[in-house]
Amino acid sequence: MDINGILQQIAIWTIPVLFAITVHEVAHGWVARRLGDPTAWMMGRLTLNPVKHIDPVGTILVPLVLLLLGGFVFGWARPVPVNYRNLNDPRRDMALVAVAGPAANLVMALGWALIMKLGILIAPHSNWVGLPLVYMGQAGIAINVVLMVLNLLPVPPLDGGRVLAGLLPPRLAEALDRVEPWGLLVLVALLATGILGMMLGPPYRLVMELIHRLFGLPI
Repeated sequence: MDINGILQQIAIWTIPVLFAITVHEVAHGWVARRLGDPTAWMMGRLTLNPVKHIDPVGTILVPLVLLLLGGFVFGWARPVPVNYRNLNDPRRDMALVAVAGPAANLVMALGWALIMKLGILIAPHSNWVGLPLVYMGQAGIAINVVLMVLNLLPVPPLDGGRVLAGLLPPRLAEALDRVEPWGLLVLVALLATGILGMMLGPPYRLVMELIHRLFGLPI
């Protein structure tokens, strides 16, 4: 890929990636506040200003490297703080706070699908307006579906792990929570062995196909 191609890809993916990870984290904090914990709000994290959420590695370095390598593009932001002791029903509410992030990614994927559809309708009349919307919409759908599917894996500290902990009996939930310090190593091992790609591939393709069919987008 030449330098112009690289810059074009960065321009297309920057806004979708920033919105995907920022709104994901804000959704966690917003639901936590609604359920009794104002920690994220008090720390100024309930904002769509991406500067408040950027993690130099997860928000910039990892997505950029993956983009250049041509693989799945995903990333992460600084997690919003949640104090489970402030929640009305800690076990149940932590699961609700956790699922809010992937749910926000699904809503954003649908929003980007609308933008892509709009771009397709505009493109025959104005390429310079329509095509950027198509490419950015396509990127927005992809990054949000990847984040949704990845975060729903039942591995702590991913959101799916927290949801599972909220559904399990307390003793099993405590055992699952003890896995959390090793969660990142587990994910790295799954990624290195190719197992993570095999796990994410089928649900990713299924959700992508459903969204494209729902909005009449080319698959």
